[in-house]
Amino acid sequence: MRYFVTGGAGFIGSHLVDRLIHQGEVTVYDNLSSGKIEFISQHFGKPNFSFIQKDLLDLDDLKELMKGHSIVFHLAANPDARLGIEDTTLDLKQETLATYNVLEAMRVNGIKKIVFSSSGTIYGETPVIPLPEEYGPVLPISLYGAAKLACEGLISAFCHTFEMQSWIFRFSNIIGPRGTHGVIFDFIHKLKENPEELEILGNGTQEKPYLSVEDCVEGILFGLKNSSEKVNLYNLGCESTTDVKTIAKMVTEQMGLEKVRFKYTGGDRGWKGDVPQVRFNIEKMKKLGWKPTLSSDQAVLSTIKSLIQEILEEKVCRW
Repeated sequence: MRYFVTGGAGFIGSHLVDRLIHQGEVTVYDNLSSGKIEFISQHFGKPNFSFIQKDLLDLDDLKELMKGHSIVFHLAANPDARLGIEDTTLDLKQETLATYNVLEAMRVNGIKKIVFSSSGTIYGETPVIPLPEEYGPVLPISLYGAAKLACEGLISAFCHTFEMQSWIFRFSNIIGPRGTHGVIFDFIHKLKENPEELEILGNGTQEKPYLSVEDCVEGILFGLKNSSEKVNLYNLGCESTTDVKTIAKMVTEQMGLEKVRFKYTGGDRGWKGDVPQVRFNIEKMKKLGWKPTLSSDQAVLSTIKSLIQEILEEKVCRW
């Protein structure tokens, strides 16, 4: 089996590569706009591993370099939904157009299977209920979510038009070692700069499901192995949730900081396009036989410890 992993040097992608390397040949295709060489450097020199530093927007190169692969894991994307506020073309290019190019390169090369990392942001602002995959209409409130939804539509259309098969996973908040953005990452770095005060976007009541990256990768591979529809669509997350204020307290405790002042920016969300209250229904994945090993709180605590350790190893910690 020959695996083609877009975004394979990124946070989730590199963890996926760590698993796939034991199952066949792996090609990582990444422009390193957010991915890091050190996330995959342990595989350099292995006979079943190759790395290509290219952009998915280069369609001609992509068509040529994708030849001979068996399945595409498409994880390349803008990793931070907030960035689309500053550059409104970012998600269009890095999500929608990049996904079209991946699908077109697959079509030209006769590659029939794609695994895609979508997002719970496609649902938009909804009632505070566990959202099933059938919930609708889905009306994203961020450019990131809109682009992910457009990608889902393109994938479905290619599958039905060109006899392809897809596995689409709508991720909740994925966290863990090698994380490069998100609330935990932000809190640790803010406290590194000022160990006496922590700025918290919104009012701290934002509450979402946090899934460990290890559980995420296991869920992807489990869903791929155990479902066989033309378009296989799954929520991938956990049923428990964690609020931002709790995360802030956990970070300060793990950093050994006392009497930290929490400074809230106000409002019910961190930024335009942020969905402050998210709940996930994962019954479809559970019926397949998968469920997360860690609760949301457990995943958060584990991630805090690992990211603090990573920062310590970089020798940039000043608290």
